[in-house]
Amino acid sequence: MKMNKTLVALCLSAGLLASAPAVSFADVNVVPQNTAAAPAIPTAALQQLTWTPVDQSKSHTTPLATAGQSLHVSGITGPVAAYSVPANIGEITLTLTSEVNKHSGVYAPNVLILDQNMTPSAFFPSSYFTYQEPGVMSADRLEGVMRLTPALGQQKIYVLVFTTPQDLQQTTKLLDPAKAYAKGTGNAIPDIPDPIARHAAEGTLKLKVKTNTSSSVLVGPLFGSSGPAPVTVGNTAAPAYSAPAAAPATAPASAPAAAPVAAAPVKSEPVLNDTETYFNNGIKQAVKEGNIDKALKLLNEAERLGSTSARSTFISSVKGKG
Repeated sequence: MKMNKTLVALCLSAGLLASAPAVSFADVNVVPQNTAAAPAIPTAALQQLTWTPVDQSKSHTTPLATAGQSLHVSGITGPVAAYSVPANIGEITLTLTSEVNKHSGVYAPNVLILDQNMTPSAFFPSSYFTYQEPGVMSADRLEGVMRLTPALGQQKIYVLVFTTPQDLQQTTKLLDPAKAYAKGTGNAIPDIPDPIARHAAEGTLKLKVKTNTSSSVLVGPLFGSSGPAPVTVGNTAAPAYSAPAAAPATAPASAPAAAPVAAAPVKSEPVLNDTETYFNNGIKQAVKEGNIDKALKLLNEAERLGSTSARSTFISSVKGKG
């Protein structure tokens, strides 16, 4: 359990520190695995939503209006955005942006991450999405970066974006355009009040998905651990192999019926000892460094080559027994 807690601290620190460079880490005190803080949404309601596919390395813009799809669930108000994201591309980085509109209104997003079975795995409340000042190519906005590691075997994960009644009671302080210009040109910053953006039930969202090679937030408990653990999106257990049933041969009419013979199980070629040792050592080192995604990739490759000890090595390493 001690090893699990250490991994949690390593993974969460890496994911959260990189999320909002404009604010201090203390201002973004979010624990993504705390899905209990999110509104309870029935699975049937989630299944009725239309989930928009989002490809990696592409930005998807969603205008949210009152006529859009919604969830009639306590704790959620107004329209919601629902995305499906490929989960078989390794670690992924989601960048969600909510733009301030011309009427000084902004949609304060909350994000619930669900695995391919639509089980809640991570929750990023509106406080995670911090104000970013306008730039040459960007407007005033709320923005957050979420780094996730889908578990092996998943094809997609789901990203639900919504706002709450409490969010609509709040506002965001913007930077006055004259101040932004003065900062950009190096001039003296004028002493003028900054505009205030009210939180609204409508807005414009932009979601960008890309693969990630650095440390990330794992979403979901590893191997059913009862204590705090890095979260993975989905179950990390590999699917069981089942050999296809052989079609029965047709015996000649004159031949006596033969006793059924069990087909020999198909086995993969055993991996060489040196190769097994190489992968096991790599898994242990990756877990020790807190790089669970690398450890999972090594586990997957080792089992593909026929390793019989890589999975137990991974489990024992995560539990602190390796």
